Amino acid sequence: MNNTKIIYDNIIYSLQNVGGISNYWTELVKRISKKKSTTFYEWKNYNIHRKKINLRTIKESQITPKILRYFSFQKILPTKSIFHSSYLRTTFQKDIVNITTIHDFTYEHFEKGISQIVHSWQKKLAIENSDGIICVSDNTKKDLFKFFPNIKKEKVATIYNGVGKIFFPIKDWKNKIKDNKLKKIYDKKIILFVGNRKKLYKNFFVTVDTVSSLNNFILVSVGGDKITQIEQNYINQKIPGRFHHFSKVSPHKLNKIYNISFCLLYPSLYEGFGLPIVEAMKAGCPVISTKKSSIKEIADGAAILVDKPNKESFVNAIKSVSNKRLRRKLINCGLSRAKKFDWEKCSVETFKFYKKIYKMKFNKLKD
Repeated sequence: MNNTKIIYDNIIYSLQNVGGISNYWTELVKRISKKKSTTFYEWKNYNIHRKKINLRTIKESQITPKILRYFSFQKILPTKSIFHSSYLRTTFQKDIVNITTIHDFTYEHFEKGISQIVHSWQKKLAIENSDGIICVSDNTKKDLFKFFPNIKKEKVATIYNGVGKIFFPIKDWKNKIKDNKLKKIYDKKIILFVGNRKKLYKNFFVTVDTVSSLNNFILVSVGGDKITQIEQNYINQKIPGRFHHFSKVSPHKLNKIYNISFCLLYPSLYEGFGLPIVEAMKAGCPVISTKKSSIKEIADGAAILVDKPNKESFVNAIKSVSNKRLRRKLINCGLSRAKKFDWEKCSVETFKFYKKIYKMKFNKLKD
């Protein structure tokens, strides 16, 4: 497939301004585009990850991405090309290779109503029309076969996400923190929560309850939407004056927050991968989480994982990290574990998967 064209559908950049999927997409395409002839289809967007890379792009359609996301790709592509969409789209051309990345099955596990129906329908179309399917963890692959038991195993591969080099332990960080907001909190004992708070399975309110039982700690939340009035009322009731929120931060600033934190508390009941776990490990921040979904697979002995994701379990786990020997062990194991997750490795394995599926499809057609 030396002369094979790779076509990338960048629709994710128009569906979110920031997020794990657009981060994955950016790290993947910027590497593969350096090695192969690639074409990118895109719309005007304000995604912060997209700003990191310089791409020449083509507009697919006049239809807004908010609607187009639910339809198959609109352009006719060169024969025997490879099409990989950033978010659950395929082309119905039979003479090309369709690749889909599946990040999780949160809608299938936790959502109800019209949003669950529409999203699951879209995912079903993408999976059933794909020649090759990439899952970001073995747990996600397990879910794939649970919901789609007739999918052929040879067309599915687990390829782990990577973690950026921007995450690392900062030596003598107290003298290197210049941000005024961080200066106000870096001498506190910080329990860090990273990511979406809106979804109940993320267990943000359990995190607040946990900190309410630890009087000498504060809670710092990073990412997600603005704090809602319901959240603020609960915070004021449980941990008044002990909460700080950073809505949008650069990876550079996030690394600093990991470095000044006592630990990352990641109480989620479900993750397709769980990128903040690896980011924290790479930054030298101890991780406390659950044994749910992919978390045990990704952490793999380098974090404290509780059996019961409740306040009592998390309080006990956080208190145990005060033990200097255990804390040092968690940091060292985390740094070692994080080395497994590399974006260059992810891109190399993805390109090898392209070649495998390409050969499977077109050799089969010859026969």
